[in-house]
This record gives sequence, structure tokens and C-alpha cells, in this order.
Amino acid sequence: MRPVVLDFDRSVNLPEAQVIDLGDWQEAIRFGCSKRELERIDASLPESLGQTLEPVFFGSGDFHHLSLPLIRRAARRGPCRVVVFDNHPDNMRFVAGIHCGSWVSHVAALPGVSRVDVVGITSADVSASRLWENRWWPLLRGSVHYWCIGIDTRWAQRLGMGASFHSFSTMQELETAFFESMKNDDTAIYLSIDKDALHPDVARTNWDQGLMREETLLRAIELFKPRLCGMDVTGEVSAYHYRTPWKRWLSSVDGQVELDPLEVQQWQADQTALNRRLIAALSAQ
Repeated sequence: MRPVVLDFDRSVNLPEAQVIDLGDWQEAIRFGCSKRELERIDASLPESLGQTLEPVFFGSGDFHHLSLPLIRRAARRGPCRVVVFDNHPDNMRFVAGIHCGSWVSHVAALPGVSRVDVVGITSADVSASRLWENRWWPLLRGSVHYWCIGIDTRWAQRLGMGASFHSFSTMQELETAFFESMKNDDTAIYLSIDKDALHPDVARTNWDQGLMREETLLRAIELFKPRLCGMDVTGEVSAYHYRTPWKRWLSSVDGQVELDPLEVQQWQADQTALNRRLIAALSAQ
């Protein structure tokens, strides 16, 4: 098994991988882009990408919306269920195209995708104070489900979305319930991992982070491997200075801060070690 790196930001260090250099696209795609730009970059990628089970690494979580074209490729081959490990719902409103926090609703609308489960959310994005920012229709029809820790989501019951919300006090409770819920479904699974779902003790990212442990990711790979139809990984640490004023503004609104270059170097080394353990788990017989 040879992993694939869609190399926008030079943050993934896997010499054994097939590297597709996309550095020239970074300004256009990072954080958000038009749907037309996303289609253009998808058309530029090899037709074979996604046809086999090699995991695809994007770099920073700022590129998580690249999951959309890969999941679309997988869903064309047959029905699938999408599992997203993420500290954020990625189902937010965004009127200027598609971005790393809005792509889930687009995936849920794809023919062939039966459901999207976003697992490990501790972000206030799903709290009552920000309910207006979430895309409601996928939650109302049950095509997107949130699995949350320590967030009061009682507002969802009052608005008729309660069945799409699963709230727990601890990560262990969430993990037990989530994996139990997957036992009676034999649909193919596309697995998307944003490492901001992980506790900072496991790996550091440049987003606010959740409470998940590495063992949860490894267990998911082990359990889902017989029916995985694709897998991608984001959440590397990388710093970037946008040339576009509106992207600089959006980045600042989302709380991304300047990083110390020496810290980035150490965090990326830790991330590389974690990436190799994920690849090893996927490769194990």
C-alpha cells in the first residue's frame, strides 16, 4: 500500500508516498474556494486516484473540502456511508462557494451517499448560540448526524432535529455508542480523519482541538477496513500567509494564529509518526 499526498502546503513528510505537487493551487484552494475551482482541481487529478484503498493526505485541515471530490468518486462506484472524525461539524453555511467548514452538506447531497456521521465534535459550532450557522436541512432529513461531547444540544430537539444529534459526557461513552451503532450496517464506508478531533496530547494542529485518542482512530480503521472504499487524512500543522484580503480576514475570524516555526517543526515530526501508525493499521493483515 502506497499512500498519496496531495501536496498543497509541504506539511506531509512521507517519502514513501506518491506525491502530487499542488503548491500552485494553495492560494486558490486553501480554506475555501468556488465550486468551479474545486471542479478544476478535481479534473486535474489522476483518474486512478481513489480507485484503490491507498490513504490520501491533504496537509492542513484548511483543505478538508478536498474530501468532497474523492467521496464523489467513491460513491460513483457504489453506495457508501461517510464517517468523519472531526472536532467541528463542517456543515456550516458558506455563501462564497465551499470551504473546509461547509463541505459535509455537499457530501450528504451526493447520489450514493447514504449518510454522513461527524464524530468527536466538542466545538461550540453546534451550540444554541451558533445554530443559525449550521445547515439545517441535512440534519432535519437525517442525512447528517453529529456525535458530540460536552455540548448542550437540546435546541435540536425543539427544532425537530433531535434524532440527528448524539450527545455524550465523555469520549468513552461516545466511542462505545458510535461503534455499536455501526455494527448492523454493512454499507461501504469512506473514512475522513481531521486530526483536530484529537486531544492536543496526541497531536497538535492549528485549529481548536477535541478529546479523541489515537486508539479510537486505530479501532475505527480495524473495524471498518473490510468495507472501506476510501480514506483521507487532514490536520497537519502548516503556516500560510494569504495574499487575498478576504481569506486573511476569514482566517483571523476563525481564530487561526501565527505559529512559532520551531514549534511547527516539532509538531510536524509528531504528525509524521502518527501518519505512519495510521498507514500501518490500514496495511495490517
